[in-house]
Amino acid sequence: MTETTAVHRAFQGTKFVPYWLDDPAAPGTQAELSGELRAGLAVVGGGFTGLWAAIQAKEAWPELEVVLIEAGKVAHGASGRPCGIISTSIMHGLANAARVFPKDIAQLEELGRINLDGFKRDLDRYGIDCDIEWKGEVTAAVDAAHLDALREDYELHREHGHDVTLLNREQARAQINSPLFEGALWGKHRSGTVNPAKLAWGLKATALRLGVRIFEHSPLMGITKRRDGLAIRTPRGLVQAKRVFFATGAAKIGLGDINRRVMNVQDHIMATEPLSEEQMARIGWRNRQGFYDTRTQLNYGRLTKDNRIIFGGSVTYHYGEQTDPPQDRQAATYAGLIEAFFKTFPQLHDVKFSHAWGGPIDYCSRGSVFVKRCFGDRAVFVAGYTGFGVAASRFGATMGLNTLFGRDEEPEQKLDIVRKGTAWIPPGILRWIGAKITFAAFDGADSEGGWKRAWIKFVKALGFPM
Repeated sequence: MTETTAVHRAFQGTKFVPYWLDDPAAPGTQAELSGELRAGLAVVGGGFTGLWAAIQAKEAWPELEVVLIEAGKVAHGASGRPCGIISTSIMHGLANAARVFPKDIAQLEELGRINLDGFKRDLDRYGIDCDIEWKGEVTAAVDAAHLDALREDYELHREHGHDVTLLNREQARAQINSPLFEGALWGKHRSGTVNPAKLAWGLKATALRLGVRIFEHSPLMGITKRRDGLAIRTPRGLVQAKRVFFATGAAKIGLGDINRRVMNVQDHIMATEPLSEEQMARIGWRNRQGFYDTRTQLNYGRLTKDNRIIFGGSVTYHYGEQTDPPQDRQAATYAGLIEAFFKTFPQLHDVKFSHAWGGPIDYCSRGSVFVKRCFGDRAVFVAGYTGFGVAASRFGATMGLNTLFGRDEEPEQKLDIVRKGTAWIPPGILRWIGAKITFAAFDGADSEGGWKRAWIKFVKALGFPM
């Protein structure tokens, strides 16, 4: 069977919807906001950050009236679409923390550990069943030329107290049997996988139990300054709030300064049908870690509770930055990703894909979550996770609330992650041209080098995470 035939057969009958959201157990939606109400805090956005912010606000100030509005359905934006690998990082990885905030790296690592321990504790305390597995994560080198960088990453993790193991080729393939893996770094603690939709739905149920008023299908239509706060307008309603927490990620909300700091890129993910015991035996993967590889245009994967492989990568950019573009429901969009899957797992030539989807990533120039004050001291905007938001969103909510409510004594408020903002990304056609050249350079940069490698080095020199 040719590779083209294998690809064609694997993609028959695939649903172009997120696997996580295609769940008959999904909760019903809350009513649309209708009429006018008052709140001490309005949260705009029903993804991870907004839900964590609403929960934490009610726990800190039980008498505070908290209202959350969501443009569509809770979890149907970025939060219901990722692969679902979690770790301690609040900085898109340790190497990025060392690059962006070198003098604060020890404190950021400690805050990351505190956040993930709190994440685990909250899941237990709230009774949230999100299929969590604490199996660790693997970074796999797919080229022998990447082994030196992998060892440097190992030494950096050891320096900062991580329980990591450096694996040679045979050891890496004993963990996950891919002919591409030349070595790997295995982090064994405080990392694992979750079902992101079930996590968001569990947070929604928790927020409702705590007394948060949630309104779905209530998009933000306008913001007006008032003497005692802000008025948040939806198609059929109005919230007069003393403070506002914007947690809209890559979605545009009409704030020009914010739009220039956050760029929406689209990642792409596929889910296989459940693997049989015999298919599982072909790939090993007994320890069920999530993995990332070391390609410039990286791929990543994990197993689900019913032994599907979730496999992602292939980042693109669309002019206008729609968060759910029609291209993501076309088979041609996933052709390269399917080929990458079969190169990673050629022994699974008979596997089929049940779902394929795209998901927005709120990319920012420093590659980590940031908080930005808006409307004086009445509002904050929190975003910029650049693909690492599943667990880091809990920290982003904490950081945003502490900033909004003037809790200057909190540890992160003294660090540059709060004190220093993120740079503007060129707007409009310049952004589109830069993104198109960059993603074209990603494809083939490792094998071809030349102008592609030179362009990536140039972009890195400008301070953007790659």
